Amino acid sequence: MNLMPSIDENELPVTDLGGNELWYKDAIIYQLHVKAFADSNNDGIGDFAGLTEKLGYLQDLGVTALWLLPFYPSPGRDDGYDIADYGAINPDFGTMKDFRRFIVEAKRRGLRVITELVINHTSDQHDWFKRARRSDPKSSARNWYVWSDTDQKYAGTRIIFTDTEKSNWTWDTEASAFYWHRFFSHQPDLNFDNPRVVSALVQVMKRWLDAGVDGFRLDAIPYLCERDGTNNENLPETHAIIRKMRAELDAYAKGKVLLAEANQWPEDVQEYFGRGDECHMAYHFPLMPRIYMAIAQEDR
Repeated sequence: MNLMPSIDENELPVTDLGGNELWYKDAIIYQLHVKAFADSNNDGIGDFAGLTEKLGYLQDLGVTALWLLPFYPSPGRDDGYDIADYGAINPDFGTMKDFRRFIVEAKRRGLRVITELVINHTSDQHDWFKRARRSDPKSSARNWYVWSDTDQKYAGTRIIFTDTEKSNWTWDTEASAFYWHRFFSHQPDLNFDNPRVVSALVQVMKRWLDAGVDGFRLDAIPYLCERDGTNNENLPETHAIIRKMRAELDAYAKGKVLLAEANQWPEDVQEYFGRGDECHMAYHFPLMPRIYMAIAQEDR
């Protein structure tokens, strides 16, 4: 379910309705994990070839868009959200050729495709992090992630996974420094104060747009930037990064969407619409569990 932004409609950019740029407003989105959906070669792992074979079934369900969970190379310690390479297909799921065939067949059936853009963090097995941890502390390569000589910095920041993580900092013996992570310790956070990081992720987005995707679920976006004396969530600097990505998206490909995965209260989530210049859609996280609770308790 989407939250609509409380802004003056006259301030929204003009949209070409003839180009169906508002397709997402009434889209019926089917979420799936490629590895768990359809296995074409009986190796026990779902793949793009299997998914392509089942597109007729999905079309018959009446869905109009497919949302694919991460399908990139990954150690798999966080179900693929620990990405080791943004630009490739996990070989367990097939090849780039398989992906392109899937896209062609999906479009032939009128199905749009949304993929994950996990921008807050990478796997510690990503080449960017491997390079950062072995580089000089003052080097540009080190600056792709957030480092500190102490684990007491940003002390006012909550720990999201309190059942597994005792700190948002982890000591790296190779770098001889602590690195920052809002999620698991094997998922270091990228440094969005580094323009090269932002530029690299824009290039990732353009690569998948070129491959035919129609939009991106922006994972964990409330946590992109860090500032002393804050809780490091929903910062103005974070919204500035999202506006930058939206501007790049609009300039590069019309009719594509950004979906905000911001697990926050509604008053904070609505800010991710910006003034029509950030995300097109957002999850209503507080509502979802209450729907299930109402059903379970038979209490409307």
